[in-house]
Amino acid sequence: MSDIGLYDAMSTLRAVRRLKPDPIPEAVLERVLKAATWAPTGGNTQPWRVILVQDEAKRRRLQELYIGPWKQYAKGHSAGIAHLEGEVRAKQERMIAAADHLAEHLHEAPAILVFCFEPGRMAITDAGLDRPSVVGGGSVYPAVQNALLACRAEGLGCTLTTLLCFAEPEVKSLLDIPDAWYTCAYVPIGYPSSKGHGPISRRPVAKMAFRDSWGEPF
Repeated sequence: MSDIGLYDAMSTLRAVRRLKPDPIPEAVLERVLKAATWAPTGGNTQPWRVILVQDEAKRRRLQELYIGPWKQYAKGHSAGIAHLEGEVRAKQERMIAAADHLAEHLHEAPAILVFCFEPGRMAITDAGLDRPSVVGGGSVYPAVQNALLACRAEGLGCTLTTLLCFAEPEVKSLLDIPDAWYTCAYVPIGYPSSKGHGPISRRPVAKMAFRDSWGEPF
């Protein structure tokens, strides 16, 4: 396990989509899952569970279910970057190529974390608003982020995808997920087969944060 600092881990947590099939030690997996349990949740109810999928046949079936939604998404994304030029477009094309690799080799990841949630245990305070509800995710996605950061500390590559939500009925049947529970995140993990984690590119604070009112510079 690396002794990387928290800020260094957050600023180098790349989406790593090229993974080795090498097995992950049980102690490492337990530390990653324990980190997920430390995440805060509304009312400390922990209305989530995670399924560690290592069975070869189940990983293969998840890959079969994943590749269709990915191809559909990639088609739209490729059309959306057609107007870009130079390095900006090249960067997007590299991302698509890495995501293509993941879609074709998802089953080779030695482990896939499937995060599930039960809405009945959540205080979803925005459920009645005239917009998509997102508050419930606040009781699940911090656990996902903790797992991602733990993977970074352990030297594991990882990436978060939600495309398998398009095949949720099939996934629930495959993994025996109860009727009242649903899926919200899928995280293939494994040791990187290429560059792995490194510096990330994000918008600066000045473009993302305001002070006191929308649009007021931080």
